[in-house]
Order: sequence, then C-alpha cells, then structure tokens
Amino acid sequence: MHYTGTIWRPPYEAESLLLEVTAGCTHHRCKFCTLYNDLPFKFRMSPMEDIESDLLEAQMLRTNPYSRMLTRLQGKDRPEPFRRVFLTGANPFVLKTEKLLQIAELIRKYLPSVESIGCFARITDSVKKTDEELIKLRQAGYNGLTIGVETGDDGALAFMRKGYTSQDILTQCKRLELAGIEYGFFYLTSVSGKGNGESGAKATAKIFNQLHPFLVGPNMLTIYPDSELYQEIQNGSWKEEGELEKYRELRTLVESLNISTYFAAMGASNAFQLRGRLPEDKEKLLAALDGIISEVSEEELRHYRTNLPHL
Repeated sequence: MHYTGTIWRPPYEAESLLLEVTAGCTHHRCKFCTLYNDLPFKFRMSPMEDIESDLLEAQMLRTNPYSRMLTRLQGKDRPEPFRRVFLTGANPFVLKTEKLLQIAELIRKYLPSVESIGCFARITDSVKKTDEELIKLRQAGYNGLTIGVETGDDGALAFMRKGYTSQDILTQCKRLELAGIEYGFFYLTSVSGKGNGESGAKATAKIFNQLHPFLVGPNMLTIYPDSELYQEIQNGSWKEEGELEKYRELRTLVESLNISTYFAAMGASNAFQLRGRLPEDKEKLLAALDGIISEVSEEELRHYRTNLPHL
C-alpha cells in the first residue's frame, strides 16, 4: 500500500480500509495545525495507478492463502469483507466530482463488498460542487464525512485562518444534508482563547443546533512549538485557556446542544474519554464534566498536556 507521511483517521474509522488518494491539505494555513508538517509539499493527489494498485493489494489481502489460514486460526470461516473505505489526507473531498466518481468506480471494481466511502473534508470542499454533483457522490457511496469545523465562533475562525465563517458551515452542511450525505464534526476546545471559551462554545452550539451532525467529537487544543499559534503566544497576541477552563468550555457546549447526536471526546488530546448520546445522556455527561472540574487539579491536567508527544 502507498502511504505518505503520518496517516490520520478518526477513531471510529478503525475498521475501514485506509486508501491514500491525497496527502496533505489544500488549505494548510490554520495557525494551530502541525499534522502535515512532515510532508515536503502542501497537497498532492495520488496517481490513479497507485490507487488502483492499492485496491488490488487489498483485494488480494482478503483472498490469499495466508489470509485464509489466519482467519481459520481465529475461528472464522472466511476473511471479513471490506465494508467501508476511508480516503486518507486532510480533505480528499476537495477533488473534482469526476475524479471522486472515478475512485468510487475503482473501489467497486476491486472491492464490491464496500458499502460506503468516507474521508476528512473541509467546509469549503463542497462550494464548487453543484447540488446535482453532491447527489451523484452520495449515490456513488460517499457518506459519513468527518469535518473539522473546530468552532462556530467567527472571531476564532478568522484569527486561526480557517478560511470560512459560521454562515459557511450552515450553508454547506445544509447542502450536504439535502444530498443525503451524513457528516460528523470535530470541535476544537480552547480555539477561542483564554477568557472566550464558554462564549465560543455557545456560539458553536447555536450553529450546530441548526444542523444534524451524526457526531460532535471534541478535541483539546494542544500547541506545539512548530505551530504558528505558538509564535502568536510568544508575541503576546493570543493566550491559551487553562486546562480546567477548557473543561468548563466543554461543559457549556454539552449544556447548550439540543440536537440528537453522539457526543464523543475520543482522541489522545482529551485527558478523559467522554461518550454519550445527546440529549439522552446529557445529565450523565454534565456530571462527568463536573467531576473532572471539581476533583482534578490544573497541575494534573497540564502535566498530561505538556507530556503529550503528539495527537
């Protein structure tokens, strides 16, 4: 399989086949992000021959004698077929509709058992796609996109150079919904900065409450020295929230959300893993957050943050 640099995927895509179709990020300007700093280029699409070669390799993985023998040793009759493919890279959904449809055709050709195709996406990826094109992509299997919107706080979006506004989030996600494409949100706790977390959470909930994400997945901002945001802090242009302040922000977000969605703080940036269905588990989640805020010290949480080698 062809893989370039560090491969990132959401925790819930663990069972998906990871297929590299792009590497890097078309935007690559967010001040806090260091995820693709190990690449010598900004963004690159994989050659179609590499994509086809990887699909052939995946097909063989499920049919070769070694795989069948290993499956029998595990007490199964045959290897489990691939049901989902996750396209790697920061935002493969930016590719032209024709190219995405071509990739979907190759997936069906080599892995006919695949039922859906997911990937990371930016809010701006759908801007140049017509409503008809989005419907075609849904029909081709594209569904369950993961979008790192980070926040609905327009001030934070502008400062961090995300390249879109809260209104853009509403507009583009409603277009995805009309096409039948499901999506989940990543939320970045502390992106609004010291003293602004709870107001940022309320602004975010105001946007999220008008939409239907299948997931709201909070990650905690972790600032590394090679990020532009680190330099902003050194220059005194921005201040990071304290660790307990981040959990108060997260509590405000949970309290303010009134949609049906799955809330899950799963990534390594979260010192505590929190999962629950909203609105059913709201009180349970709030109680868990209250426990962290009252029982865990700022020093303990900061120790976790400063000793986190990478996300």
